Amino acid sequence: MIKRITVLLLVIILSSAMLAGCNTIRGVGKDVEKAGEVIQNSTK
Repeated sequence: MIKRITVLLLVIILSSAMLAGCNTIRGVGKDVEKAGEVIQNSTK
């Protein structure tokens, strides 16, 4: 039970950090695009 609560809190904290990093939907799109570019470049 404690393990489940700990995992849930960790997910909430990480989600909050991600949302704080990109304040708008446009920011989310840019972050996703950048992540896609990194993945594409790593496969070359």
